[in-house]
Amino acid sequence: MAHDALPYVLDPAGTDVQGEAARLRDRGTATRVELPGGVVAWAVTAQEPLRRLLADPRVSKDPNRHWPDWIDGKIPQDWSLALWVSVKNMFTAYGDDHRRLRSLVAKAFTARRVEALRPGIEKITNGLLDSLAASPDGRADLREGFAYPLPIEVICSLFGIPEDARPGLRRCVDGVFNTALTPEQAMANQHELYGILTELVAHKRREPGDDMASGLIAARDDDGSRLSEAEMVDTLILMISAGHETTVNLLDHAITALLTHPEQLALARSGSWADAVEETLRWQAPVANLPLRYAVEDVEVDGVVIPKGDAILAAYAAANRDPGLHGEDADRFDISRLNKEHLAFGYGVHFCVGAPLARLEAEIALPALFERFPDLALAVDPGELRAVESFISNGHRSLPVTLYGS
Repeated sequence: MAHDALPYVLDPAGTDVQGEAARLRDRGTATRVELPGGVVAWAVTAQEPLRRLLADPRVSKDPNRHWPDWIDGKIPQDWSLALWVSVKNMFTAYGDDHRRLRSLVAKAFTARRVEALRPGIEKITNGLLDSLAASPDGRADLREGFAYPLPIEVICSLFGIPEDARPGLRRCVDGVFNTALTPEQAMANQHELYGILTELVAHKRREPGDDMASGLIAARDDDGSRLSEAEMVDTLILMISAGHETTVNLLDHAITALLTHPEQLALARSGSWADAVEETLRWQAPVANLPLRYAVEDVEVDGVVIPKGDAILAAYAAANRDPGLHGEDADRFDISRLNKEHLAFGYGVHFCVGAPLARLEAEIALPALFERFPDLALAVDPGELRAVESFISNGHRSLPVTLYGS
């Protein structure tokens, strides 16, 4: 389809992520899409072109330097996705700014540091499994009772988030990913989130601990040139949000995929848990579409020119099932697939700093769950599972199961 066709209007409620991804692929490698509020961006839908784009220095994530519509005030301040653009952290940084901001958190996620978290993750996992096992009727919601609390507990421990702040933070983070919110709801959610984190920073200044939040605050207070106050709070937003939502969706979809593909579960049980994790990341990208990037100059993608200053959406769900790379069976969940390449964690300088932690959590949690409950089964027909209200976050609202089979 010609690139000057009407933009494809993304479903704000994300009711059919993979169906929508297929329709975007059908429109071409680079196709215009309409986001909430009538904002138009380019979705890049094939894996190799998207990989190249993510690594291209002619593509920025800094709207204040490279998105004219934002700079000129054409995007309203109360745009429902404004927080994805307005935050000042490594997510929206470019060049030297990005290197400076990333260096402050990357040291917490080195291979050695992540591996040191293993005993703690195993302890949290076992505690959650014990709680599930105590269910009086043998039924549970595995998103609420397992996939959600595990990554939250890990990231909150890492950043020293007090227990009493966690429910509010969780509610706000859910709101950040909910692309069906009205502008008023989104702004109220953003206001509440900043309130919680500003209070957290004040608390950590009074009572610093041995945690990442205290470390960021110390870096800010010792040498203000390394981190502004806004950058510090917004870095906390990024790390906590990413730590909440993406690994939750990975666990949710891995469990769902294995329960609906018994032959693949048998393969995983034979020792292929890492393969199950990678194929889940490919088959159901935890982040379906990620806003936003901006063309620093005209960029050609598969014969289509994305003009300088235009916004770009990374269509991970579409690209991960690219038949050009994964063949005609790209829509099939197959953990023995030889090529499980995916972009679920992004690529290039913005590759997800928490990827090793997400993989470790999944590779600990999944075998432990299926070992504790060998007869685990979905309690509803797979077609009854409902998606979270988002075209960004790709997960289920709930995951009802019977722990001991039907």
